[in-house]
Amino acid sequence: MNEIDHNLSRKTTVINELGLHARPAAMLANLALKAQSDVWLCKNGEEVDASSIIDILSLACLKGANVALKVENPEDIDILNEMINLFEKGFRE
Repeated sequence: MNEIDHNLSRKTTVINELGLHARPAAMLANLALKAQSDVWLCKNGEEVDASSIIDILSLACLKGANVALKVENPEDIDILNEMINLFEKGFRE
């Protein structure tokens, strides 16, 4: 992935008990698909396509995992913020 503006990325922590399992991964992917640019989910230096449920699950993000979300287009900042909101609310679980 190319270098992007730090204003287009946010760090957060997985707080829900079951981590990023299929349902939260689907919620993230659905939001990422609405973006005009690529959205990336990052953990421990590994970056995956946030519009892919399989890619999200491949990161094996358990409760307590520190992750970052990145968008490439400033117009997608609202989507980025919605995704962070899901993390902060524990994906409503």
